[in-house]
Amino acid sequence: MTRADSSDEEPARPPAGMAAALLAWYDRHHRDLPWRTPPAALARGARPDPYHVWLSEIMLQQTTVEAVRRYYAAFVARWPDVEALAAADTQAVMKAWAGLGYYSRARNLKACAELVAAEHGGRFPDTEAGLRALPGIGAYTAAAIAAIAFDRPAAVVDGNVERVAARLMALRTPLPAAKPAIRRFVERATPQARPGDFAQATMDLGATICTPRRPACVLCPLRGDCRGLATGDPEPLPLKAPKPDRPLRRGAAFVARRADGAILLRRRPERGLLGGMSEVPSSAWTARQDGATGAEAAPFAADWRPAGTIGHVFTHFALELAVYHAEVAASAAPAGCWWSAPDELPGEALPTVMKKAIEQAVPGATLRQQPDTARSA
Repeated sequence: MTRADSSDEEPARPPAGMAAALLAWYDRHHRDLPWRTPPAALARGARPDPYHVWLSEIMLQQTTVEAVRRYYAAFVARWPDVEALAAADTQAVMKAWAGLGYYSRARNLKACAELVAAEHGGRFPDTEAGLRALPGIGAYTAAAIAAIAFDRPAAVVDGNVERVAARLMALRTPLPAAKPAIRRFVERATPQARPGDFAQATMDLGATICTPRRPACVLCPLRGDCRGLATGDPEPLPLKAPKPDRPLRRGAAFVARRADGAILLRRRPERGLLGGMSEVPSSAWTARQDGATGAEAAPFAADWRPAGTIGHVFTHFALELAVYHAEVAASAAPAGCWWSAPDELPGEALPTVMKKAIEQAVPGATLRQQPDTARSA
């Protein structure tokens, strides 16, 4: 193995003046985000709210900024501080989170709020080590909160920062093996002054200029020091190791609708995938070719009719669900289930895969109805 192929290779030193150039660019071109305290406000003595920083960072994990904006605003309006979130009903939090995905984040969010309120007097720890001791906060999130909320010189490395660093270094080691070299580069580049703004500046550069495809190198404040640009086309960087194919699991989902339009739901176990979320009755999800994917797996007898098939991709596997639909006259829900009325269903804590299943059987059922505001002439 050559030195260039090793993840332990000594990374290139950050360019002299990198932090100053990036911060000057950020002062002029930073994104206006609802959870962010702008540089001008910081200069006047304003301080970021650690609750807002923490909430946004948890929401932004594997989720786009645009998708998070609406959820963040709704959460802050409903639970304006960590004590309010700690006191909230767990199912209310899960319902508010529905659609953001990766639902263990919502469970950890509630657990973290409860711990901060109960054991830290409603104040987040101000060090990476203290933050990492909280539920749902890993190395990246701890560094981001420490830098942005508490002005600690922590190395904040997300996907955008990885791309910027790999291109500046012209790093040929593929991800994930390149991560240690990238981290050392970012640690050396992070300034003692304004580390939070530096972290956000690097993220913004990756999100708006040093993009995955067709980077706008001509607009980049670091273009004169970018080894990737100097050696040719930086777009392929960072290189990525091939991903293994996701295994396929199969199952069946059963959408029962009552005469008044209510849909039968149940709650998934608290622990495990999609823990605590709502779902229509379903069979087990199995990789076996002979797994239960037919009407014989239905939770109760009814005139189950095939409604088609839906697919969904999770992090570690792909899922294929055969969907069955039945119109039922029963008024009482089976044990462990409940009937969700048409005006309540859009607010249920349904993960995306279950919304797909319901929509396959009853189109439009999970969509929130808009009030009719038309006036007669």
